[in-house]
Amino acid sequence: MRYRPLGRTGLTVSELGFGCASWWGKPRFDERTAVGLVHEAIDRGVTLFDTGASYSAGEAEPRLGRALRGGDRSRLVIATKAGTYHAGGGRIARDMSPAAIAASAERSLGNLGLETLGLLQLHGPSVHELDAAMETLAALKARGLVRAVGLNSFDPAVIDHAIGLPGVDVVMVDYNVLRPEREPLIARAAAAGKGVLAGMPLAMGHTRPLVERLRGPQDLWYAARALAKHRGELRRGARFRFLHRLPEVTGSQAALAYVLANPRLSAAVFGATRPEHLRENLAASGLALPSGVLARIHAAQKGVP
Repeated sequence: MRYRPLGRTGLTVSELGFGCASWWGKPRFDERTAVGLVHEAIDRGVTLFDTGASYSAGEAEPRLGRALRGGDRSRLVIATKAGTYHAGGGRIARDMSPAAIAASAERSLGNLGLETLGLLQLHGPSVHELDAAMETLAALKARGLVRAVGLNSFDPAVIDHAIGLPGVDVVMVDYNVLRPEREPLIARAAAAGKGVLAGMPLAMGHTRPLVERLRGPQDLWYAARALAKHRGELRRGARFRFLHRLPEVTGSQAALAYVLANPRLSAAVFGATRPEHLRENLAASGLALPSGVLARIHAAQKGVP
């Protein structure tokens, strides 16, 4: 596993981080398997774990806390998110008031069994919400409850605004083969000293036909979500089906290697619910794609057959 600085935070993270969310955190997913994935990731050199207060209907944080219990956490950077919470009935609610952010951070510390969070991110704030939260985020750092603060957002305007805020340490953007337009944003963030995390580096699996993914209940769940919310990405992803027919690497490894080839990135965060997929993805650390594969990716990004 290779490691990179998280901007100017003084933290160093594995260039591949493990995302603890979605099916991984649901009670329907066997806890021993979920915990085993975290332990194996640590054994294989992963130091960055990313979760959120609202993830998996509020179950992801406590599960990650149980997975970390009793182990050596001194090298780990545990990142979570505030500003959204599970409101019951499958609903996610928002509250980015100063009091709610502070309370969310303290609940997260309890859920995760930590004294200090490595990174606290606002979960999809607006520009106004981000500006209003900066004093609270600074206070959490001053109290020693958080080492670094930032946000994740799929809105380039919000990320662009965050880059100009001295109090923002880290930004997380949706960067993958379907989102090459994020590269100038990443370059500006890195130039401003921000740590940059790539969310959805596997493009949520949209480069692979749905029928090829269906092996278990989690696959059905992810496929249903894709059909309900991400039909556009599925259509664009069809251009990249060749990634899953390469002789040199798997499709997931190619997708991650593409993202990690950006030297301005601190880490790419992916999720996994099977040990074999975890190992496959972690093998992408340090992997260089052949120039011919990169050329095909660039052509597909331009819509060239």
